[in-house]
Amino acid sequence: MPQSLAKVNVHIVFTTKYGERLIREDIRKELHSYIIGVLSNLGSYTYELYANPDHIHILCTLPRTITMADLVSKIKTSSSKWMKHQSIPDFFWQDGYGIFSVSDSQITSVKKYIQNQPQHHHTGDFKDEFRLFFIKNGIEFDERYVWD
Repeated sequence: MPQSLAKVNVHIVFTTKYGERLIREDIRKELHSYIIGVLSNLGSYTYELYANPDHIHILCTLPRTITMADLVSKIKTSSSKWMKHQSIPDFFWQDGYGIFSVSDSQITSVKKYIQNQPQHHHTGDFKDEFRLFFIKNGIEFDERYVWD
């Protein structure tokens, strides 16, 4: 019997609308759990996740049954509704996102990078971090359309 098998690891990054610092520390871990549940229901395994006050990093597998755009859309839509139920009525994610492929040999490195987000952002901001991802991954971008 033929099978369709795949394993694609992705690092997803997106920010809150206008980079507002709306993700409070008191709900961060619950948000993590919620998003991991969403991903699990979609058939995605979450390696690591960290929600900063103004942006999020997710290292997970891309299910073979949906597109990258659908995966990100489902994460954003459901978690935005969840955040609004946490007494943050004006919560929205930015329209865009970054998604980067990660080889199996780099999983540990990317996991550590995500785990070290609080320390990392003591010295740098999100915009510089995002620009660096684009440059390292050879992605051309126009600053006018990256931030919203």
